[in-house]
Amino acid sequence: MKVATVYTSTTPELIQMVDDYLEKHFQGEDLTIMKYQDPSILKEAIDNGYVTKGCARRLLDLYEKACDDGAQILFNICSSVGDVAKLAKPLYEMTGVKFVRIDEDMAMAAVEAGSRIGVLATLPTTLEPTKRLVQDCADRIGKKIEIIDALAEGAFGLDQEQFKKKLIQTGQKVKDWIDVLILAQGSMAYAEEAVSQALGLRVFSSIRYGTAAVKKAADSIEK
Repeated sequence: MKVATVYTSTTPELIQMVDDYLEKHFQGEDLTIMKYQDPSILKEAIDNGYVTKGCARRLLDLYEKACDDGAQILFNICSSVGDVAKLAKPLYEMTGVKFVRIDEDMAMAAVEAGSRIGVLATLPTTLEPTKRLVQDCADRIGKKIEIIDALAEGAFGLDQEQFKKKLIQTGQKVKDWIDVLILAQGSMAYAEEAVSQALGLRVFSSIRYGTAAVKKAADSIEK
């Protein structure tokens, strides 16, 4: 199974976590992980405060390159470009290529678990797409929810321990008004347990949900 992981920003820890979870889900089955990345996409989105036309075009170029290389599943890792991924998914699936958004199943699980949902991010460009995804999931199942966002300013780029502390400090400001908390970026996943324990809340991060969705997509192809 050829899975294309599409990144707009990477850290060695993020790539390793995604690879490890994919390999865990496939458990020795045939799996080729094809990596595609263009850090200029996220940088441009951060600089402009939104996903520009150029960002969208270059992201689609990554998808197309992966398909040209034989990818059977496109795995979109970046939540900041979630609105582009939402539009791309049905188009690629019409061509026979499965498309998985890393955060979609996570968002649905959070919606099913609570009515007051916190969304915590370190980048403002990630907050709005994630909030829209959460609301889409709630609308899909007819559930009324409240979304409360929180931005951990200055956390992006910190070392792991400082990063966790910043997330916890930010989460403490909203914990009394939420039932569950979403960590909006895949790169935040390693902090899930620490944040959950510190806040006493159920915390959702995307990598384990997204990689499980990739395996489900792979099974649907083979069957």
